[in-house]
Amino acid sequence: MEELIHGDIKANGINIHYVSAGIGPLIIFCHGFPECWYSWRHQLKALANAGYRAVALDMRGYGRTSQPKKVSSYSLSKIIGDVVSVVNALEEKEAVVVGHDWGGPVAWYSALMRPDIFRAVAVLSVPYNPPMQVPEELILTDMMIENAGDQEYYRLYFQEPGIAESDLEANIRHSMLGFLYSVSGDIIRDGVRSAGWDGHFPKGESISSLMSIPKSLPNWLTEDDLDYYVNAIQSSGYRGGLNWYRNLNSLPGTLAPFIGKTVNQPALYMYGEHDLIAGNTEVAVESMRSTLPNLTDIIKLDGAGHWLQQERPDEVNEQLLKFLSHIS
Repeated sequence: MEELIHGDIKANGINIHYVSAGIGPLIIFCHGFPECWYSWRHQLKALANAGYRAVALDMRGYGRTSQPKKVSSYSLSKIIGDVVSVVNALEEKEAVVVGHDWGGPVAWYSALMRPDIFRAVAVLSVPYNPPMQVPEELILTDMMIENAGDQEYYRLYFQEPGIAESDLEANIRHSMLGFLYSVSGDIIRDGVRSAGWDGHFPKGESISSLMSIPKSLPNWLTEDDLDYYVNAIQSSGYRGGLNWYRNLNSLPGTLAPFIGKTVNQPALYMYGEHDLIAGNTEVAVESMRSTLPNLTDIIKLDGAGHWLQQERPDEVNEQLLKFLSHIS
């Protein structure tokens, strides 16, 4: 069993915490909301044992990585800069980048913007959306407001600083377990919620009030796992992660210089049958077959939900190792 080694890098104006295992070609793992490096615990050990240098980051705003106060500090360009800085600090010339949830766009666009560094990309949950020409006056959150009508939308709920923080931090154990269970495959199997929720809910409700808490933990989540996540959020708070959502309106400008560019590196995409993100972006999932010329596969894991690498670690590891073997 490979040992997990914690480290810190001073780069890009912040402290970046990472956990690594193994020696070999570098694989960088980028987590999503509201997690930390720990979401990749199963992958670190499996890839290290297979001969890779596996490194999982606490992304900007999370865990033991810095949590800058300014919302503008969480732009996509700065976050990708963090990932590039880690590769350089580890004295590597190239890496494969793997992402999940918000770490998915980071991985996709890292590969798009820096093909000189990222030789391949694998993403769980969030499909690739190539940069597109949009009207200068378009504001993404205004479009979400229009689409939501008389409903609230979770990305909009996260916009106003302080509201979501107060809601979620009132009982961190409740909110963390609520996130992990409420969008897992287990909640569908347990009959607590039907498939197909699109992220909208009645105005006046809070995110925490919508969460379902299981009578017992899912078999993929132990009390120690939950404790780790709770302690991480108690240390950092939710604000850093929420600030990623508060930068949505900057995305078109960040991506504009790359309109017409293509991710030509080998790519792998995986998603769970009951993943709300993939389920609500089916067109984007299928369009990847034409937008990613070197897409090796689209893998759907039946019965799985959003937390794919934790719900089904063995299958995810098998597919990652198959992909890495293919590109080596």
